[in-house]
Amino acid sequence: MTNFPFDIIGFDLDGTLFDTSEDLTDALNHALGLLERPPLSVAAVRPMIGRGGKYMLQQGLEASGGCDPEVLERTYPELLAYYGDNIARATHAFPGLGAAMDALDARGAKIAIVTNKSESLAVKLVAELALDHRFACVIGGDTMGPDSRKPSPAGIREMIRRCGGGRAAFVGDSIFDIQAAKNAGIPSIAVSFGFLMQPVEELVADAVIDHFDELVPRLEMLGGKPGA
Repeated sequence: MTNFPFDIIGFDLDGTLFDTSEDLTDALNHALGLLERPPLSVAAVRPMIGRGGKYMLQQGLEASGGCDPEVLERTYPELLAYYGDNIARATHAFPGLGAAMDALDARGAKIAIVTNKSESLAVKLVAELALDHRFACVIGGDTMGPDSRKPSPAGIREMIRRCGGGRAAFVGDSIFDIQAAKNAGIPSIAVSFGFLMQPVEELVADAVIDHFDELVPRLEMLGGKPGA
């Protein structure tokens, strides 16, 4: 256990730790409904997730009749308010996450979140899921300023600083996650079960996992210490 090669494991939130797609789709459809736009399916919304709520709304507006900047700005607060009030109605962890976090804890690794979701919503979500005690820190898309969203490495670097430094790796489901890890100079793992915008192989991560059961073995391999 003491030979685990990483001190810090960072995770994206939406589509990596948790399946948030139903609650985000409900929030988007609430906003579209205020504009008398047709609702979108969860499958249609999943690829829109990952760059923050405003991007998701912009994509939703474009998919349902066109996006006017004034309408986007006027409707965005409505989406955020509805999502904040209904943030964890259907959201759930992906299979195997709890056991993977237990395994990382047993190996002395700190666990953290770096997401493009706003910090306040990310903190609220993990608290409502009763998992806030599991994370050393939560870095949101607005924590480090407006230009710090992934693929910027700013959030990952701040995560490492807040966790006290050491060797880190990052786990995500989008090209923004993998590029952020590369920009921060740390190894990356892509999850094939996330909200993929493209085939997982095209993310060119250092490793790919299909289930959280595979996380610790992949990290050991990436760290040059194969075997449990």
